[in-house]
Amino acid sequence: MGRVTAVNLGVVTEAQWAGDASGRSGIDKRPAEGPVPVRWHGVVGDFIAERAHHGGPDQALYAYAEEDAAWWAAEVGREIRPGGFGENLTTHGVDVTGAVVGEQWLVGSALLQVTKPRTPCRTFAGFWGMPDLIKRFTARAVPGAYLRVLREGEVSAGDPVQVVARPEHGVTIGEVFRATNLEPELLPRLLDAPELPESIREKVSRRLAGRP
Repeated sequence: MGRVTAVNLGVVTEAQWAGDASGRSGIDKRPAEGPVPVRWHGVVGDFIAERAHHGGPDQALYAYAEEDAAWWAAEVGREIRPGGFGENLTTHGVDVTGAVVGEQWLVGSALLQVTKPRTPCRTFAGFWGMPDLIKRFTARAVPGAYLRVLREGEVSAGDPVQVVARPEHGVTIGEVFRATNLEPELLPRLLDAPELPESIREKVSRRLAGRP
């Protein structure tokens, strides 16, 4: 059984690279102390600037594994603290990218559901100060996972991550990322996962039909 090693909340960052029209971003997330309330739309106290692309029911929280963060720290030659990927939940002992879409996690008193992979953006690259980060992150194909909130509750650092349900279709977060970014031959497989957000399913259907 894995666990949460940090629950991270975004602070207001003003920068030229921030994607929001106001020049603000909440990608810089810092570990919080004590239990943190989780609601259907996200983590209480987490600043989100671009609500058109972040937050909301299908991506209420973002999880990234500290084991994968350690790979990046070695790759770029610098320490990456919890929240350094803009993640709300830093985990240990959880195969986040290998999680099945629709898989349910009991974390603290909250029930969460794996929905989709993270897509790297220029705000992420700007935050790290690495112009080629989008290309490198995509090639690595270890994106971490967004989560829905099926039951509101509280989460804390140290909480176990218990997988309480796992769909039989077996479509993983990693497969979704590779299919939509690197290996289009995998696209038909994604339609086996009804728990994928409808926006992704519609894009997959259009691509398979050869429509723009």
